[in-house]
Amino acid sequence: MLRRLGLTVGFAFCLSGTAIAGLDEAEVSILDFSDLVGWEDENHVEALAVFKETCALLNDPQWQPICSIAAAHEGPARSFFELFFRPVLVDDGKAGLFTAYYEPEIRGSRTRSARYRYPVYRKPPEVPPGAQWYSREVIERDRVLDGRGLEIAWAEDPVELQFLQIQGSGRIRLPDGSAIRLGYAGHNGHPFRSLGDELVRRGVYDPHQVSAPVIRAWVRRNPVEGEKLLHHNSSYVFFREVGHVPADRGPLGAMNRSITAHRTLAVDPEYTPLGAPVWMEKQGDAPFNRLMIAQDTGSRIKGAQRADIFFGTGDDAGEEAGRVRDPGRMVVLLPIQHAYALKPEG
Repeated sequence: MLRRLGLTVGFAFCLSGTAIAGLDEAEVSILDFSDLVGWEDENHVEALAVFKETCALLNDPQWQPICSIAAAHEGPARSFFELFFRPVLVDDGKAGLFTAYYEPEIRGSRTRSARYRYPVYRKPPEVPPGAQWYSREVIERDRVLDGRGLEIAWAEDPVELQFLQIQGSGRIRLPDGSAIRLGYAGHNGHPFRSLGDELVRRGVYDPHQVSAPVIRAWVRRNPVEGEKLLHHNSSYVFFREVGHVPADRGPLGAMNRSITAHRTLAVDPEYTPLGAPVWMEKQGDAPFNRLMIAQDTGSRIKGAQRADIFFGTGDDAGEEAGRVRDPGRMVVLLPIQHAYALKPEG
């Protein structure tokens, strides 16, 4: 899915206020920490460290004192969360749904060759924000961007390149072993269309058979029809080169800070403020209860109980992420004053 479209658009969301538009039409309940399944067994120290990564960006009078205390906190991490927050369950009437995403790493080169021939483009200046531009098919088939010096690199595999675009950020591993880190820079305004869903629609596979490796293999076995399949997704993502993030850190999220595997959540900021701790109770094949931090967003992450879990970098993370589509619930931790303002006692 174009799940990650908008992943690294930069610090584009209002972090200076705690007004959350979606809460006007949602049911809000304040819980006790004892209501959170597994809370007492969590690694609160690890969660607090991730919380500190973006807390200072929350320029709001209800968050600033908490962030100042967090920066200097040396006591029990669990006590910190229990002292300054209250768990708030937000219900918009839709069942909880958790998916996952990752940072792809694909092979490529700074220069074009017979092996590396699929361009990775910067955003052309004339692409209109919020409006449709050329489709993927026109960009790739007619090569409308050739000769303009917009190529950041050249990818080896068109399927891998499209998967990188779907995630919205990633790395290109160069022949000398070094890597280019890419961040989201914009897109052509066309809606995302799933390659897997299209193969199911055509009767090629059943839904449970479709995965990233299956799509790759099918396109390679069927080069003509494979190209048509890739063009079925009209959406096209442009990138920017990210040079200031250390190789051992995660990609930049919506708060313009590195995100952390298995601790960062992409959320709908209409219901969950960016930077807030979120208690997740994920069910499904690999259930877990964990304190996450809302540090990212995604165009298809919509709703109070909808979230995307960041699983890390590379193929293994991608394989894991692709298997996640699970029910559960999420509970946002809000500063006490803000929590009770949403649900006054009595």
